[in-house]
Amino acid sequence: MKLICVEEHVLDPAVGAATQSLVRAEAPYLPDWGSRVLDGRHVADRSRPHVIAPSESARKALEMGEPRLADMDAASIDMQVLSYGGFPQLLPAAQAIDLNRAANDKLALAAQAHPARFAGFATLPWQAPEAAARELERAVKQLGLKGALINGRPGDTFLDDARYAPILAAFDELKVPLYVHPGLPLPAVQAPYYGGFERELSARLAMFAWGWHNEAGIQVVRMLLAGVFDRHPRLQLISGHWGEMVPFFLQRLEDSIPQEASGLQRPIVQTYREHVYISPSGMFTLPHFQFIHALMGAQRILYSIDYPYQSLDGARAFIERLPISDTDKALIAHRNAERLLHL
Repeated sequence: MKLICVEEHVLDPAVGAATQSLVRAEAPYLPDWGSRVLDGRHVADRSRPHVIAPSESARKALEMGEPRLADMDAASIDMQVLSYGGFPQLLPAAQAIDLNRAANDKLALAAQAHPARFAGFATLPWQAPEAAARELERAVKQLGLKGALINGRPGDTFLDDARYAPILAAFDELKVPLYVHPGLPLPAVQAPYYGGFERELSARLAMFAWGWHNEAGIQVVRMLLAGVFDRHPRLQLISGHWGEMVPFFLQRLEDSIPQEASGLQRPIVQTYREHVYISPSGMFTLPHFQFIHALMGAQRILYSIDYPYQSLDGARAFIERLPISDTDKALIAHRNAERLLHL
């Protein structure tokens, strides 16, 4: 069974260098992760992915060639859909346009060098919406990339802001998906919600334990309530980490915000099921899967590990052991990705 993983990350040194001081100003707690606890040193369960220490994951994220392919081969992964980590949306618009363009060129070259093993999601200059729409079109039509991924908010507001309508319209027209990935909580939120603990604990809570995922979930909820999918009927999102908490509260949202209150054309649960694909991002726990499978159906689930921020332990074993039909396993493992991304 072919295995395609759709949330697998790389880093661009130029973007990293340009944004380093801006990221530190936006999230001064980031260096506190790993200040006391080194991930990967004591792993209780190696049957599923575990968090990798930041220095090690950063080193692996710079690889788009043989070392990455060797890790994939060892885990029996056929293809990764690569996407950039980092926060280029913090840059001035003119600088972001050039850096995103160059990064997409590099990603396309990696995919062209190994077309059976790598595909890619573009990175976009969200702070310049018209330019971002043009870059998405170039990335898809000229470079062969399969959509785009955003790390967190595009700016001080979320994707439902009217300023981003030209970019969302481009996704709709091109019929390629947008991966809504976690990102930095607003500074005004981070301190009161996640601060006040010992610094290692606060950093992890604000980041990949809760805060980043809550941020990504809120972004999707706002898009639902703002009528984004009514205005862009072909727009498709991908939401990792089992939907960033949202699926588990979908019915509550619909019960609390009926169409009379929202003014939407469709109920919230229906809209979500028609516009969102869900991926585990390496959260290989059976109860999560069973809920999502019952809610969304196998046709709306993709597969992912969140490499290299997580290890590839159990990558194939989890899906092979799922108590579902071989047909559903094939949909999740590769067929949904092939159809959605035109692989």
